[in-house]
Amino acid sequence: MRLLNATSLKLEEFFDDSLPPYAILSHRWQDDEVSFQDMQTDAARQKAGYTKLKLCCDQAVKDGLGYAWVDTCCIDKSSSAGLSESINSMYRFYQGSAACYAYLFDVQNNRASFSMSAWFSRGWTLQELIAPARVKFYSSTWGNLGTKADFKNEISAITGIDIQVLEGVDPARFCIAKRMSWASRRKTTRIEDRAYSLLGIFDVNMPMLYGEGEKAFLRLQDEIMKHSDDNSLFAWSSTDDNYRGLLAKSPSCFSNCTNIVLSERKLNQVPYSTTNMGLKI
Repeated sequence: MRLLNATSLKLEEFFDDSLPPYAILSHRWQDDEVSFQDMQTDAARQKAGYTKLKLCCDQAVKDGLGYAWVDTCCIDKSSSAGLSESINSMYRFYQGSAACYAYLFDVQNNRASFSMSAWFSRGWTLQELIAPARVKFYSSTWGNLGTKADFKNEISAITGIDIQVLEGVDPARFCIAKRMSWASRRKTTRIEDRAYSLLGIFDVNMPMLYGEGEKAFLRLQDEIMKHSDDNSLFAWSSTDDNYRGLLAKSPSCFSNCTNIVLSERKLNQVPYSTTNMGLKI
């Protein structure tokens, strides 16, 4: 795992058994972000996104942390293997952080515009909100707005995420359909990322195949079925009258599943699985 030295802003690499405490940044990507390649030269300081890196690292130092992780520059996106490994590990990166700083570039130094931030509408920020134990929100000028604990009721109303999850309860305690509903109204730039951004929420892994389009979400459901017998996976609905099948096309199909809970009585007595003829159930 590559981390930014919060003092020197130089990248350093660590293995899992030697990871120091670190802060992690959650943010919406904007124009002129600093890439891994930029960090190898002085080009990084010329990018608009460098200010964000500096603010994050300065805050980490104030919080007594020597390192920070930022997705724009700590992942070498020119390496497909490295990108796949990072995406599959992303939930763990956020979960293992000592503090997560959520930078809301479209929020001023007040709570009035907090609920309107685009940060709450993005696919990747779902896991970035749920996974860390501590999330601190910062405004466009890096003013401290409050913590996840301070805003838990408001965040639950905005996102549909159960308050217990915001308080630290394992998302796995909630059925698949309900967890899918948390992502149903979120958007990603790449259609495949609607599936890839949910890997940690469902504790599954799979290779990244950018270019596969909606097939990514079908693959995600296949992976979930390998590890779960939760039938709520099939509780989705669609407005597309021409679509047929037991698997949903996207998380948006689960938008009406916020109130679904698991039955205490196990309904299915035999395994189900995907075959070359479809779903055998």
